[in-house]
Amino acid sequence: MGGVRDFYNHFYGFGAVCNSQCEKYKSAFCLTAHRSAVPLQIRSSMPMKSPNLPGATLRKQRPLQQEGRTTARDLAEEGFRVIIPDQVGFGKSSKPAHDYFSFHQLAANTRNLLASLDIQQSSILGHSMGGMLATRYALMYPGHTTSLILVNPIGLEDWKRKVPYTSIDQWYTNELDKTYRSIRAYQLESYYDGKWKPEYNEWIDILTGMIRSPEYARFAWNQALTYEMIFTQPVCYEFELIEPVTLLIIGQRDRTALGTNLVSEEVRKTLGRYDELGRRTHDRIPDSKLVELDGIGHLPHIEAYDRFIGPLVEFLHESHR
Repeated sequence: MGGVRDFYNHFYGFGAVCNSQCEKYKSAFCLTAHRSAVPLQIRSSMPMKSPNLPGATLRKQRPLQQEGRTTARDLAEEGFRVIIPDQVGFGKSSKPAHDYFSFHQLAANTRNLLASLDIQQSSILGHSMGGMLATRYALMYPGHTTSLILVNPIGLEDWKRKVPYTSIDQWYTNELDKTYRSIRAYQLESYYDGKWKPEYNEWIDILTGMIRSPEYARFAWNQALTYEMIFTQPVCYEFELIEPVTLLIIGQRDRTALGTNLVSEEVRKTLGRYDELGRRTHDRIPDSKLVELDGIGHLPHIEAYDRFIGPLVEFLHESHR
């Protein structure tokens, strides 16, 4: 397994080759060395990053080494080994030209990656779309999941019941139409409540860099396939079946929802109510804890890092005792 290390001793490499639909794909990941001075058994935490499908819905297509770097560094200082994967279709992993995306397949790919690293037990953390994937992973592999952490996950409601279907071709066209201005306007309204800070420019630069890439058409197609997966493969009907202990960290200002531009104003007001969805999901997951962050939107780990990292570290220590 080849790779490189950076200044912080993060290892970037490619894991097990994924075999899917008669194709072979590479799966990229970032791995931190745990730095605990206490000779504990190595404890693993696996944040699943979500793609930033900037459109009418979700968030973050950031390269794993960018968004996860502070969290990974702090968890490493707490004694955790952190593995941050780029799922197939994102970041440095393969971008299929012809494939059907499913949360089951991505979860299986993730399990194969962990097995290739000889990791049998891990805590799984997912944000936004990564929350849907983390949920599916915990449902498929409860015996390999020490705990589950969901940070403002999408998919706490089934949009199919209120939002008209959008074809993959239309999603693809929407992605190709992205510009710096449209992405910034979307994030300003949907992420930051109209309050922009200079440090947010980093994420815009990454996204617009992808748009300028000669490979962007392939990337845009993968985003379209991802939208299809998100819309047609809900996880919200299976929360009662989650076995691992679970932490929900929910920014209360978040109003993220898929297809809000396709419904009436009356219906739009009922979508993405995280102040209600978080509590409803907490009631449905058997062994769960809810941390509500007032005044925070879809990105607690960027908007309010100190309020995010404290509950996360405390929960991870408790679940790994």
